[in-house]
Amino acid sequence: MPAIPLNGRQLTYRDTGSGAPVMLIMGSGAAGSAWHLHQVPVLTAAGHRVITFDNRGVQSDDTGDFTMGDLVADTAGLIEALDIAPCAVVGTSLGARITAELALEHPHLVHRIVLMAARGRSDALHTALTLAEHELHERGIVLPPRYRAVIKALTELSPSGFADHQALIDWLDVFELAPPPGPGVRAQRRLYPMPDRLAAYRDIKTPCHVVAFADDVIAPPAAARELAAAVPGASCEIIEGCGHLGYLERPAAVNRALLDFLEAASS
Repeated sequence: MPAIPLNGRQLTYRDTGSGAPVMLIMGSGAAGSAWHLHQVPVLTAAGHRVITFDNRGVQSDDTGDFTMGDLVADTAGLIEALDIAPCAVVGTSLGARITAELALEHPHLVHRIVLMAARGRSDALHTALTLAEHELHERGIVLPPRYRAVIKALTELSPSGFADHQALIDWLDVFELAPPPGPGVRAQRRLYPMPDRLAAYRDIKTPCHVVAFADDVIAPPAAARELAAAVPGASCEIIEGCGHLGYLERPAAVNRALLDFLEAASS
């Protein structure tokens, strides 16, 4: 993948297709390549130029010393370097938070945003889960890979898929192979619990669509509705049968939601 020097580091990215530009921002601990499994092929086939990249913290040589402001600055810098402003921006989870802050700080860079698996503040459960993870890291406790996989399945997948025995085994195998979080990913997770940004998000002027996943325990539909109510004119959509990783569990429904919103911009 090509890399570009931005804000004191090399930011790796992929630029695929041609047409109206769309930037996709991944969530905590995941590389931008995750979008290429399902979303990028569909978006490029629909006539979009799609840019994906690795957030600060994902690369093995990333340190644990950065802020939300750094993540937003990286994104803004890449948009400017590629000369694609104003572009559509889609973010999931941490990527949605980056997207919302980008729309606030650099509204001239974006003309449409999609916030998936998103929230405007941490609630009691999200805060407790985040602080528990921080405590594990501070104590130097590394969970066994299989146990870590089970926890990830319980918190990031929909229980509706657990009845498919083989599919669940496949998910657990994938999760088990993932390495434990390094310093960069731990730094991403230290950006949570999320402060209450609902009042600030009332200043977002960019057209916004909030997409929630019905069985998401990390960013439940209630949090999505609260977020959409805070952003002036924002729409909200709930996709059934998926959890926090809805873009992987229900890719066809997610792709349809993205295309419907993006195509509305040109109609």
